[in-house]
Formats: sequence, C-alpha cells, structure tokens
Amino acid sequence: MIIHNFETENSLLNQFISELRDVDIQKDSMRFRKNIERIGEILSYELSRTLTYAPNLVKTPLGEKKMFLPTSKLVLCSVLRAGLPLHQGLLNYFDRAENAFISAYRHHKDDEDEFEVVVNYMAAPNLEGKTLVLTDPMLATGRTLENVYKALQKHGQPSEVHIISVIGSKAGIAHIQKIFPVETSLWIATIDEVLNNKGYIIPGLGDAGDLSFGLKL
Repeated sequence: MIIHNFETENSLLNQFISELRDVDIQKDSMRFRKNIERIGEILSYELSRTLTYAPNLVKTPLGEKKMFLPTSKLVLCSVLRAGLPLHQGLLNYFDRAENAFISAYRHHKDDEDEFEVVVNYMAAPNLEGKTLVLTDPMLATGRTLENVYKALQKHGQPSEVHIISVIGSKAGIAHIQKIFPVETSLWIATIDEVLNNKGYIIPGLGDAGDLSFGLKL
C-alpha cells in the first residue's frame, strides 16, 4: 500500500484537524462538518495529481487552447453516516464521478468491547475497470473498510483503489494493508498511535458521526 500521510509536512490541514479535535469547537456541528469537507477537498486535489489525463482542445471566445483533462472514471464510495461530509468534499472536486453508499456499523454482542462490522445497505454502480475511491473519516481498526471492500467486489473489479481518510490508527492501517491490493493508495490527513480497548482512536476526536449529525440511540 502506498501511504500519503500529510501530517509529515506543515500545511493548512493542521488548522482544520486541530479544530476537529478541539472539544470546544466540536460543539459547532456545522463547523465540524465543514472542516471534514475541506479536508476532503484538499486530499481530492492531491489524489487528482495521480489520475490519467489526455489532451483536449478547448475553444475560448478568442481562440483555442490544448489542455490536459482527467480521463479516469471515478466512483466515490462512502460509509454512512459519518462519511457524508467527507464525501461532499470529494464531490465538490470530482463532480463528474459516480457515487456509491454503504451502511456499515459496529454490532456489539455479549461483550461490550467486542464487535463485528455489519454491512446491511449498499447502492453502487458497476465498478469494473474504474477508479474506486473509498472514503471513511475514521480509520480505526480497519474492519469497516475491510467489510465494505468485500461487499463491493460483487460489483466488479476496479482498475485501481484509493482510500481517503481524515484520521487513522497505525493498527488500522496495518490491518488494511493485509486486505487491499498492494498498489492501493491511502490518502490520510493524520495518523495517531493508539487504539483503546473499544477500538477507538486515541487521542482521535471522538465519534465523527455523532459530532456531525447528533447523538444516536
């Protein structure tokens, strides 16, 4: 897996991530969603530099100009519900992409700390030969992305796979490296060291879905 970790260099991403983590700024759910969206835009731009391009002749009011435009056929796939603000950030830039959505949640059985990831809703186009971009703001254990990727395989084999995430754990990244093709690219804003016994990223930022859309039962 090719890992693009953007915390290794100072940039405006630091400001957005610091606000996502800040317990006082988190009280403003609109700002929380907007910061995730803006991170999605920045990571989209970085990803766009690796896509396939071809020359096109563009007519202007005063002449013509040859420009290189993207030809990759993208499918943006997000995990509901936490992935929606990140998905919107990607869609702001990749506005011609196809879209897929998957419901994945942690199902706790007898032991409160043990869980399995359940996928029970999916809407996706044909993925055969296309560029699949999976988005999940919190790459914690990596099991959500694992189950999502397995569920999508019945929709065809993409030509390449990219993963976009806001915050990940080292353990989660190590897990998905064993699941995804070796040429998969991970675009991530920051990586934290630790998972707690419930599988949450420490220090992380909390529950991205709840902070974006309110507490769930």
